Amino acid sequence: MRGGLLRVLSALLTAAGLLFLVDAGLTVAWQEPVSALYARVQQGWLADDLSDLERAAPTPGELAALERLKSDRRRIAFLARALRRRADEGDPIGRIRIPRIGVSFVVVEGTEPGDLRKGPGRYADTSLPGLPGTVALAGHRTTYLAPFRDVDKLGRGSDIVIEMPYGRFTYEVFQKRIVDPSDVGVLARVPLERRLVLTACHPLYSARQRIVVLARLTRTEPRGRASARGD
Repeated sequence: MRGGLLRVLSALLTAAGLLFLVDAGLTVAWQEPVSALYARVQQGWLADDLSDLERAAPTPGELAALERLKSDRRRIAFLARALRRRADEGDPIGRIRIPRIGVSFVVVEGTEPGDLRKGPGRYADTSLPGLPGTVALAGHRTTYLAPFRDVDKLGRGSDIVIEMPYGRFTYEVFQKRIVDPSDVGVLARVPLERRLVLTACHPLYSARQRIVVLARLTRTEPRGRASARGD
Protein backbone atom coordinates (compact mmCIF):
# COMPACT_ATOMS: atom_id res chain seq x y z
CA MET A 1 0.00 0.00 0.00
CA ARG A 2 2.73 2.42 1.01
CA GLY A 3 4.69 1.56 -2.11
CA GLY A 4 1.70 2.35 -4.29
CA LEU A 5 1.22 5.74 -2.63
CA LEU A 6 4.88 6.56 -3.08
CA ARG A 7 4.69 5.71 -6.77
CA VAL A 8 1.62 7.93 -7.20
CA LEU A 9 3.31 10.76 -5.30
CA SER A 10 6.46 10.35 -7.37
CA ALA A 11 4.45 10.48 -10.60
CA LEU A 12 2.63 13.63 -9.47
CA LEU A 13 5.89 15.34 -8.52
CA THR A 14 7.43 14.38 -11.85
CA ALA A 15 4.43 15.74 -13.75
CA ALA A 16 4.54 18.95 -11.72
CA GLY A 17 8.22 19.32 -12.48
CA LEU A 18 7.62 18.83 -16.18
CA LEU A 19 4.82 21.39 -16.16
CA PHE A 20 7.13 23.84 -14.41
CA LEU A 21 9.82 23.30 -17.03
CA VAL A 22 7.30 23.74 -19.86
CA ASP A 23 5.99 26.93 -18.24
CA ALA A 24 9.52 28.27 -17.83
CA GLY A 25 10.41 27.39 -21.42
CA LEU A 26 7.34 29.13 -22.80
CA THR A 27 8.04 32.20 -20.68
CA VAL A 28 11.57 32.49 -22.05
CA ALA A 29 10.56 31.81 -25.65
CA TRP A 30 7.33 33.78 -25.69
CA GLN A 31 5.47 34.75 -22.49
CA GLU A 32 4.14 33.26 -19.28
CA PRO A 33 1.14 31.11 -20.35
CA VAL A 34 -1.02 31.08 -17.22
CA SER A 35 -1.15 34.86 -16.84
CA ALA A 36 -1.55 35.15 -20.63
CA LEU A 37 -4.76 33.13 -20.45
CA TYR A 38 -6.07 35.39 -17.69
CA ALA A 39 -5.24 38.53 -19.67
CA ARG A 40 -6.78 37.13 -22.85
CA VAL A 41 -10.10 36.64 -21.06
CA GLN A 42 -9.85 40.14 -19.57
CA GLN A 43 -9.10 41.65 -23.00
CA GLY A 44 -12.18 39.95 -24.44
CA TRP A 45 -14.39 41.49 -21.77
CA LEU A 46 -12.69 44.86 -22.13
CA ALA A 47 -13.24 44.84 -25.90
CA ASP A 48 -16.97 44.40 -25.32
CA ASP A 49 -16.99 47.20 -22.75
CA LEU A 50 -15.04 49.46 -25.09
CA SER A 51 -17.58 48.87 -27.85
CA ASP A 52 -20.34 49.86 -25.42
CA LEU A 53 -18.38 52.99 -24.51
CA GLU A 54 -18.00 53.95 -28.17
CA ARG A 55 -21.73 53.51 -28.76
CA ALA A 56 -22.82 55.38 -25.63
CA ALA A 57 -24.69 58.60 -26.33
CA PRO A 58 -23.49 61.85 -24.73
CA THR A 59 -25.68 63.42 -22.09
CA PRO A 60 -28.10 66.15 -23.25
CA GLY A 61 -25.78 68.76 -21.75
CA GLU A 62 -22.79 67.33 -23.62
CA LEU A 63 -24.75 67.27 -26.88
CA ALA A 64 -25.68 70.90 -26.45
CA ALA A 65 -22.05 71.81 -25.77
CA LEU A 66 -20.84 69.82 -28.79
CA GLU A 67 -23.25 71.66 -31.06
CA ARG A 68 -21.65 74.95 -30.05
CA LEU A 69 -18.12 73.73 -30.84
CA LYS A 70 -17.31 74.39 -34.49
CA SER A 71 -14.05 72.48 -35.00
CA ASP A 72 -13.10 68.80 -34.77
CA ARG A 73 -10.18 69.66 -32.52
CA ARG A 74 -12.36 71.42 -29.94
CA ARG A 75 -14.93 68.60 -29.97
CA ILE A 76 -12.15 66.04 -29.52
CA ALA A 77 -10.76 67.96 -26.55
CA PHE A 78 -14.23 68.31 -25.00
CA LEU A 79 -14.91 64.56 -25.28
CA ALA A 80 -11.43 63.71 -23.98
CA ARG A 81 -12.08 65.75 -20.84
CA ALA A 82 -15.48 64.07 -20.42
CA LEU A 83 -13.89 60.61 -20.65
CA ARG A 84 -11.17 61.59 -18.18
CA ARG A 85 -13.83 62.57 -15.63
CA ARG A 86 -15.76 59.32 -16.03
CA ALA A 87 -13.01 56.70 -16.26
CA ASP A 88 -12.29 54.67 -13.13
CA GLU A 89 -9.20 52.55 -12.56
CA GLY A 90 -9.29 49.42 -14.68
CA ASP A 91 -11.92 50.78 -17.09
CA PRO A 92 -11.26 50.51 -20.85
CA ILE A 93 -10.52 53.87 -22.47
CA GLY A 94 -9.19 53.03 -25.94
CA ARG A 95 -7.01 50.71 -28.01
CA ILE A 96 -3.33 50.77 -28.93
CA ARG A 97 -2.12 49.41 -32.26
CA ILE A 98 1.55 49.07 -33.21
CA PRO A 99 1.70 47.52 -36.70
CA ARG A 100 5.44 46.87 -36.68
CA ILE A 101 5.26 44.46 -33.73
CA GLY A 102 1.69 43.19 -34.18
CA VAL A 103 0.23 44.87 -31.10
CA SER A 104 -3.51 45.44 -30.69
CA PHE A 105 -4.70 45.78 -27.09
CA VAL A 106 -7.44 47.53 -25.20
CA VAL A 107 -5.92 50.19 -22.94
CA VAL A 108 -7.21 50.62 -19.40
CA GLU A 109 -7.17 53.51 -16.98
CA GLY A 110 -4.44 53.23 -14.35
CA THR A 111 -1.12 51.49 -13.85
CA GLU A 112 -1.66 49.65 -10.59
CA PRO A 113 -0.80 45.90 -10.69
CA GLY A 114 -4.46 44.94 -11.06
CA ASP A 115 -4.88 47.34 -13.99
CA LEU A 116 -1.81 46.07 -15.87
CA ARG A 117 -2.95 42.47 -15.50
CA LYS A 118 -5.76 43.40 -17.90
CA GLY A 119 -3.63 45.19 -20.51
CA PRO A 120 -1.59 48.35 -21.08
CA GLY A 121 -2.56 51.12 -18.68
CA ARG A 122 -2.50 54.92 -18.74
CA TYR A 123 -0.57 56.77 -16.07
CA ALA A 124 -3.41 58.66 -14.40
CA ASP A 125 -1.43 61.87 -13.94
CA THR A 126 -0.66 62.18 -17.66
CA SER A 127 -2.81 63.48 -20.49
CA LEU A 128 -5.33 61.80 -22.77
CA PRO A 129 -4.99 61.81 -26.56
CA GLY A 130 -6.62 64.95 -27.89
CA LEU A 131 -5.48 67.11 -24.97
CA PRO A 132 -2.19 69.01 -24.63
CA GLY A 133 0.70 67.27 -22.94
CA THR A 134 2.18 63.80 -22.66
CA VAL A 135 0.15 60.59 -22.88
CA ALA A 136 2.00 57.80 -21.04
CA LEU A 137 1.20 54.08 -21.07
CA ALA A 138 2.80 51.17 -19.21
CA GLY A 139 2.66 47.48 -20.09
CA HIS A 140 4.15 44.10 -19.24
CA ARG A 141 6.87 42.41 -21.33
CA THR A 142 6.75 38.77 -20.19
CA THR A 143 3.45 38.23 -18.36
CA TYR A 144 -0.25 38.93 -18.93
CA LEU A 145 -0.02 38.64 -22.73
CA ALA A 146 3.18 40.72 -22.69
CA PRO A 147 1.72 43.62 -24.72
CA PHE A 148 5.01 45.57 -24.74
CA ARG A 149 7.39 42.62 -25.09
CA ASP A 150 8.86 43.80 -28.40
CA VAL A 151 8.87 47.58 -27.93
CA ASP A 152 12.67 47.41 -28.10
CA LYS A 153 12.24 46.60 -31.81
CA LEU A 154 10.57 49.93 -32.55
CA GLY A 155 12.79 52.35 -34.41
CA ARG A 156 12.67 55.96 -35.49
CA GLY A 157 9.63 56.48 -37.71
CA SER A 158 7.61 53.50 -36.39
CA ASP A 159 3.90 54.32 -36.10
CA ILE A 160 1.88 53.88 -32.92
CA VAL A 161 -1.88 54.37 -33.21
CA ILE A 162 -4.17 55.13 -30.29
CA GLU A 163 -7.88 54.74 -31.02
CA MET A 164 -10.15 56.55 -28.58
CA PRO A 165 -13.95 56.70 -28.76
CA TYR A 166 -13.62 60.29 -30.02
CA GLY A 167 -10.51 60.11 -32.23
CA ARG A 168 -7.72 58.17 -33.90
CA PHE A 169 -4.24 59.46 -33.05
CA THR A 170 -1.09 58.47 -34.94
CA TYR A 171 2.28 58.96 -33.28
CA GLU A 172 5.75 58.52 -34.78
CA VAL A 173 8.61 57.14 -32.71
CA PHE A 174 11.61 59.45 -32.47
CA GLN A 175 13.61 58.05 -29.55
CA LYS A 176 14.16 55.14 -27.15
CA ARG A 177 15.80 55.35 -23.76
CA ILE A 178 16.81 53.04 -20.93
CA VAL A 179 16.22 54.70 -17.55
CA ASP A 180 16.05 53.87 -13.86
CA PRO A 181 12.58 53.03 -12.48
CA SER A 182 12.71 56.21 -10.40
CA ASP A 183 13.17 58.46 -13.44
CA VAL A 184 9.72 59.98 -13.90
CA GLY A 185 11.06 62.89 -15.94
CA VAL A 186 10.29 60.98 -19.15
CA LEU A 187 6.58 61.34 -18.33
CA ALA A 188 6.72 65.10 -18.00
CA ARG A 189 4.77 67.45 -20.20
CA VAL A 190 6.86 69.10 -22.92
CA PRO A 191 5.74 72.63 -23.87
CA LEU A 192 4.13 72.92 -27.33
CA GLU A 193 4.45 69.18 -27.93
CA ARG A 194 1.87 66.38 -27.91
CA ARG A 195 3.73 63.16 -27.36
CA LEU A 196 3.21 59.55 -26.41
CA VAL A 197 5.45 57.62 -24.00
CA LEU A 198 5.47 53.84 -23.61
CA THR A 199 7.26 52.30 -20.62
CA ALA A 200 8.06 48.71 -19.71
CA CYS A 201 10.52 46.77 -17.59
CA HIS A 202 13.99 46.20 -19.00
CA PRO A 203 15.72 43.92 -19.73
CA LEU A 204 13.31 41.02 -20.24
CA TYR A 205 12.63 39.06 -17.03
CA SER A 206 13.95 41.93 -14.90
CA ALA A 207 12.58 45.10 -13.31
CA ARG A 208 16.05 46.60 -12.86
CA GLN A 209 15.46 49.35 -15.44
CA ARG A 210 12.78 50.72 -17.75
CA ILE A 211 12.71 50.94 -21.53
CA VAL A 212 11.01 54.11 -22.71
CA VAL A 213 9.70 54.74 -26.22
CA LEU A 214 8.94 58.36 -27.13
CA ALA A 215 6.73 59.36 -30.07
CA ARG A 216 5.28 62.60 -31.46
CA LEU A 217 1.71 63.12 -32.63
CA THR A 218 1.61 63.32 -36.42
CA ARG A 219 -2.06 62.86 -37.29
CA THR A 220 -5.47 63.26 -35.65
CA GLU A 221 -8.74 61.93 -37.08
CA PRO A 222 -12.07 62.54 -35.33
CA ARG A 223 -14.32 59.61 -34.49
CA GLY A 224 -17.90 59.38 -33.28
CA ARG A 225 -19.37 62.55 -31.84
CA ALA A 226 -16.13 64.44 -32.41
CA SER A 227 -16.76 64.38 -36.14
CA ALA A 228 -18.71 67.25 -37.67
CA ARG A 229 -21.14 64.62 -38.97
CA GLY A 230 -21.57 63.19 -35.47
CA ASP A 231 -21.15 59.55 -36.57
